[in-house]
Amino acid sequence: MVTPQLTVQLSDGHRIPQLGLGVWQASQYEARHAVELAIETGYRHVDTASIYGNEEGVGEGIRNASVPREQVFLTTKIWNDAQGRENTAKAIDASLTRLKVDYVDLLLIHWPAPSKDKYVETWKALIAAQQAGKARSIGVSNFNPEHLHRLIGETGVSPVLNQVELHPFLQQQYLRKHHASLGIATQSWSPLGQGSALTHSGIVGIAQKHGRTPAQVIIRWHMELGLIAIPKSITPSRIRENLDVFNFSLDAADLASIEKMNTGTRLGPDPASFG
Repeated sequence: MVTPQLTVQLSDGHRIPQLGLGVWQASQYEARHAVELAIETGYRHVDTASIYGNEEGVGEGIRNASVPREQVFLTTKIWNDAQGRENTAKAIDASLTRLKVDYVDLLLIHWPAPSKDKYVETWKALIAAQQAGKARSIGVSNFNPEHLHRLIGETGVSPVLNQVELHPFLQQQYLRKHHASLGIATQSWSPLGQGSALTHSGIVGIAQKHGRTPAQVIIRWHMELGLIAIPKSITPSRIRENLDVFNFSLDAADLASIEKMNTGTRLGPDPASFG
């Protein structure tokens, strides 16, 4: 069993395991089994969302595992159709009910959905949920710098984390620097480029050099940049493989090679217009 001890300090004092399990596109059944296996393997961080439609399965997987709930860092997110202060408050309670937990460790606004212009009110609902003990930490996902500055300027409360698309083809250097200046942690979704980065010749070459898989090389790259990553898998062998990245390092040449792979290619929606 490989149990990583690496965590990232959040600005509110809580710590988040640097590597977690993502469950996007997993069914209830798949999520339940993947989460239980991941926790038994050594993961202590699970990331879901209301829109994934698998919160019940995730909660069941956590309960079935032989690890106390308080040792598992659990994240969920508020979808675009639940934005607005009252709607968000209801959506938070609904997520807690589906997960069958009293609190989540991290609660995120899934997208700013700027055309709705409700993300500040939604943020106020997250602040209230944190004050009520329903979320230990609160943050956002897919927010651009202008969205972050507006949240902070209008509420005085900064997100502890911004979860964004980030992989070798979209390295988000500008946004990462912005986060660092604001004390916001950066979390990577689709950290493997939805599989597209696994066959890149540069990645394959680095993997062969270290006797590792391409996925392990990319996940290790995220770890060495100080990012938080949530690779998704429901395959037992890959769940185990993705966690086994804490006993090797990439060298300066490896990091420089991966940096050159950045093309700015976005696989998901553009936060400036989506929602």
